[in-house]
Amino acid sequence: MVEKVKKQKGAITLSNGQVIVPKRKSTWQYLVQHRWLYFLLLPGCIYFIMFRYIPMGGLVLAFKEYSPFKGIWGSPWVGFGQFQKFFSNNDFMKLLINTLGISLLQLVFYFPAPIILSLFLNEVKHSGYKRLVQTLVYIPHFVSWVIVTSLTYQLFNVTDGIFNVIYRSITGETFNILSNASTFWGLIVGQDIWRETGYGTIVFLAALSGVDQELYEAARVDGAGRWRLMWHITLPAIRGTIVMMLIMRVGSILNTGYEQIFLMRNDLNIARAEVFDTYIYTKGILSGQYSFSSAAGMFKSVVGMIMVLTADKVAKMFGESGLY
Repeated sequence: MVEKVKKQKGAITLSNGQVIVPKRKSTWQYLVQHRWLYFLLLPGCIYFIMFRYIPMGGLVLAFKEYSPFKGIWGSPWVGFGQFQKFFSNNDFMKLLINTLGISLLQLVFYFPAPIILSLFLNEVKHSGYKRLVQTLVYIPHFVSWVIVTSLTYQLFNVTDGIFNVIYRSITGETFNILSNASTFWGLIVGQDIWRETGYGTIVFLAALSGVDQELYEAARVDGAGRWRLMWHITLPAIRGTIVMMLIMRVGSILNTGYEQIFLMRNDLNIARAEVFDTYIYTKGILSGQYSFSSAAGMFKSVVGMIMVLTADKVAKMFGESGLY
């Protein structure tokens, strides 16, 4: 009988020195065996090819002075001229400050919100009540930004908004939040928290469902309370998920969303409301500066890629698995 079996690089080495190499399937045989899995993967691949990779060919506009009459390939090359024009524009610093300001506020206040809510929901033991709360906090995600903007207007408008009615009864004055530039960032982040916090708990609740319950039982035997269980077992168990979501969030630091900010901005708060997304729309669609807006969009994408790679590298330095 064989007393010892040891695997080395796909082969099996017996104790007598004999090496047995298992027969490997060809790529075609592997594909045929798992054909239905690849069939399920096909729609996602087609989507990304059609709407993500093929449109990347349009990035060539960022290096040209595009003219609709000459077409993409007939338009003259200008190299990095569009980028120089974008970086030297007086609006660049304002766009960068506004975009980073909103994104950092979202990172500080919005990102932890789904984690905290998930931890609280995980402590709810009554299954019926837990499902009810989950359903209620999921609903705002499916409300369009148009409706969210309308609700915000009804709450904060100067004439008959609930906030100003209460504020007027206390101070005798009104506070125009909707047209105040200093409150715009907070208003945007508040909308994000209200709309997306509940839906964001799905990922973290899924991670929490995989936590070994024996760890909790052992800790309870040692006298640990709920807060210690949460701090020493629950949070470490989902730390990998938190890091992964944080890396993805850092990668989208220049993406503040177009529709929400476009609907909420007006002539009075435009100084704090103009971000890269709305600027690209204004210059590209309304003004017809396609090459200039392509350069601005490409700048956003490159910065996002660098941020993702940097955050992933930092996460691995601290012992996390990261994304790659």
